[in-house]
Amino acid sequence: MRIPHNEPLGSDISGDGPERKCILSGVVAPREELIRLAISPDGLVLPDALARAPGRGAWIGVSRAELTAALHKGKLKGALARAFKGAELTIPEGLPERIEAALTRAFADRLGLEKKSGRLLTGSDRIAENARMGNVAWLAHAADASEDGSRKLDQAWRVGMEAEGSGMAGITLPLDRAALSVALGRDNVVHLALTDSGSAARIEVPLRRLLRFLGQGDANEPGNASGTAAAAGPDALTTD
Repeated sequence: MRIPHNEPLGSDISGDGPERKCILSGVVAPREELIRLAISPDGLVLPDALARAPGRGAWIGVSRAELTAALHKGKLKGALARAFKGAELTIPEGLPERIEAALTRAFADRLGLEKKSGRLLTGSDRIAENARMGNVAWLAHAADASEDGSRKLDQAWRVGMEAEGSGMAGITLPLDRAALSVALGRDNVVHLALTDSGSAARIEVPLRRLLRFLGQGDANEPGNASGTAAAAGPDALTTD
């Protein structure tokens, strides 16, 4: 089944799931678009990139720059104290860096899992062939991919999706070819494609979180969460 590039690809990002409130900005958004912080047994506040750690959690939906500013001004400490109901906690050195590393690892791990499933394609020729046949649900390029190479694959994808003239294009990832090659255990990974809409939905969740934290998202681009926050009443929120 062909899925238009800018439409939701599955229930994981449908907007129908539970919402959370950013403890710093007050913005309400689906939990898949926010980053969860949890407390370790020794009281350290650490990123819970997969949002699966047990116990109470606090959610943030700000960029790394905004988080760093809140950290320096003492706003993060106060927000965390309220979120964790006065529990003893310690904000570790380099929390923004830890969050970025955890989000990057979660995205890379997801790519690895999709590779093992056989649904992830690499190599320009292989991607182009499948794209023209309409067998690509998601297309992405390394941060340092050549403009010409990306443009050719984007065009092949539009042809296969019967979307010529739409401007539809693959997303430029916040990882370069070296990082992608390490993540996938292959040499010179520059372009990536997924052949399954379910895989595309799964990869979108960690990618949206990462892009949002890096401040690289745009409301009209896949993988970004910055334009989807919506107001909601307090009954829609939980703090787990």
